[in-house]
Amino acid sequence: MTGTIERTREQAFYARGKTTIYACQADQRFSYCCYVPRAVEENPDRQFPLFVAVHGTGRLMTAYRDLFAEFAERHGVIVLAPLFPAGITGPNDLNSYKFIRAGDLHYDAVLLAMVEEAARRWPIDTRRFSLFGFSGGGHFAHRFFYLHPERLSAVSIGAPGVVTLLDFDHDFWVGVRDFEAVFGKAIDLEAMRRVAVHMIVGGDDTETWEITIRPDSPRWMPGADLAGADRQDRMRALKASFERHGIAVRHDTVPGVAHNGLAMVPLVEQFLADAMAAPLQKVG
Repeated sequence: MTGTIERTREQAFYARGKTTIYACQADQRFSYCCYVPRAVEENPDRQFPLFVAVHGTGRLMTAYRDLFAEFAERHGVIVLAPLFPAGITGPNDLNSYKFIRAGDLHYDAVLLAMVEEAARRWPIDTRRFSLFGFSGGGHFAHRFFYLHPERLSAVSIGAPGVVTLLDFDHDFWVGVRDFEAVFGKAIDLEAMRRVAVHMIVGGDDTETWEITIRPDSPRWMPGADLAGADRQDRMRALKASFERHGIAVRHDTVPGVAHNGLAMVPLVEQFLADAMAAPLQKVG
C-alpha cells in the first residue's frame, strides 16, 4: 500500500487512544483495532514501533489491546490487535488461523496487510515489529516466526496447545522438514537467531482435553504426540528445539495461574521492555 489515509475530524477522533475497529481493506472478512498513544499526536513526524497482540480461540482482541494500553503510553508503542473470526473456512471453524495457511487463505499475509494499512493511518515503522500471542495466538505467533523472522524484532509465545517443533526430522505441522514445500519459503535460522524470543505459560496450565490430537482427528499425523501431553511439556519441547539450533529463549512460568492469557501481560510487558532496550541481536 502507498500513501496515507485521509481523515475527517470525526474519523480522526476514533483513530486515537483505543481506536474503533477497522475492516482490513485487503480482505474485509478480517478486522483490527489499535491503541495509539498520545505521543503520536505530539510527535507527528516520528515513526513509532509496532506491537501486535494476537487473540486466542475466544477472540478477546479488544481485551488484549486495552491491557497493553498503559505499556503503549509508557514506551511510545502503537498496539495492533487483529481479529481472525471463527467460521472462516466453515461454520465450525475455530482453528484455521492458528496454522497460518488454510488452502488459499494466507493468514500471515492478512496480518502483514493490516500492518501496512495501519502504517497509512499512523506513523509506524513497519520494518520490524514485536508479536505476542496466547493460546491460539501462541500457535499463530511461533509459526509466523518461522515464516517471517525478518519482520520481527521480538516474539512472545504464550501457551500454545499444539506446537510445531523446530525439528527437521518431521513434516509440518509436527516439525519443519517440508516447510519450504508447504509455505514456499525455507526456514531461515540465521534470521531467527536475531529475534528476541519469549515463551510463557501458567504454572497450573495442565488441562489436556482441548489439545490432545487423537488418531481419528483430521490433524493427526505421525509424531502428533512428540512434544508431550500438556502445555508444560510442549513449551519445554519447543524451547529445547529452538535452543538446539542456537536460538536463545527466555522462558517464564507464572505460578498459580492456569490457562489465562490476561494474567501473562505483566511478564510479557517486561520482556518487551527489555527487548526494546537491547540492540538487535546479532549472529555470533
